[in-house]
Amino acid sequence: VQLQASGGGLVQPGGSLRLSCVDSSTSRNSYPIAWFRQAPGKEREGIACISVLDGRPYYAVSVKGRFTISRDKAERTTYLQMNNLEPDDTAVYYCASAFCSDNSILGDPQGQGTLVTVSS
Repeated sequence: VQLQASGGGLVQPGGSLRLSCVDSSTSRNSYPIAWFRQAPGKEREGIACISVLDGRPYYAVSVKGRFTISRDKAERTTYLQMNNLEPDDTAVYYCASAFCSDNSILGDPQGQGTLVTVSS
């Protein structure tokens, strides 16, 4: 699986942003796709995950109710719609294949990620 995140930028508190994660591999992926983020000086956090089989989403408590993960199978793209952004959401965001449950989102994202900065 070859995943690349994009769509980051500068947004004001309370604003919205949509990130995209494109799967450019030629093989069929059956693993869930998740979004992770890492803020300066903090540990990486799995924040949202979606099953590619049934579309079931999972969310970390920190983003539940504000962020929505979705997937376009035809485009092999997973999205993260982020609403009501807060300064604490500032981080580099990554996407990766993952193992997901109601209590945890685990994965090892690679690549550069995309920077989201929430600031006025």
